[in-house]
Amino acid sequence: MTATPAWPPQSAPRLHVETLLDEGVAVPVDGNPAHYLISVMRVKPGDVVLLFDGRSGEWAARVRDLRKRDLVLECVERTKPPELVPDFWLCCAPIKKGRIDLIAEKACELGVARLQPVLTRRAVVDRLNLDRLHAHLVEAAEQCGRTALPELAAMVKLDALLRDWPAGRRLFFADETGGTPLAEALPGHPGPAAFLIGPEGGFDPAERDAIRAVPDAVPVSLGPRILRAETAAIAATAAWMTLNGDW
Repeated sequence: MTATPAWPPQSAPRLHVETLLDEGVAVPVDGNPAHYLISVMRVKPGDVVLLFDGRSGEWAARVRDLRKRDLVLECVERTKPPELVPDFWLCCAPIKKGRIDLIAEKACELGVARLQPVLTRRAVVDRLNLDRLHAHLVEAAEQCGRTALPELAAMVKLDALLRDWPAGRRLFFADETGGTPLAEALPGHPGPAAFLIGPEGGFDPAERDAIRAVPDAVPVSLGPRILRAETAAIAATAAWMTLNGDW
């Protein structure tokens, strides 16, 4: 007896699109995504591509109108509902290219809802290529099966972030001078939360005082070892997801 092929095929490529998806919606694809599907994945008319738009879940779409440099995908069936995203923000100081890219990639994989770059006094980088960071978020979401894309916010100065901090959102921050051990601070706080990670040199004393002055701020310790900024961001996110998120 012939086995029924899996639907959708496990080998189907996965693509993030801006088009709002629904049954029967035609999605034009060109540029680099079209090159990937046509020249790398070598899709043919009728092949299945999995699509997600960050709002409507994941959809199986069939290839149609295939040309040399572009194609059209037609949504056939929803394969995953919209993702329920834990209300967790990762706020981190900009660091060198490659390392900040790693933070973006892993933040997406771990389930972060919002990535907020924060400019601090000791940061060695004062600007970011948000288009490149967004591309890393998209690629990570395509590969890890997410149906929601983390929001990438424009970089803000630390004083502006603290001034406008929303009431009721717990602000855990890595305080290298000492704080509540992470395993004690995190449990029991599943509501809106964020983690603030400083640059390699840490926060200066005035910044630390300003953070502590926020009513919802909680200074925490990330353990006895000195962590690089990207390691601290990934470890803190994983810890929160384990204790309060969707793990």
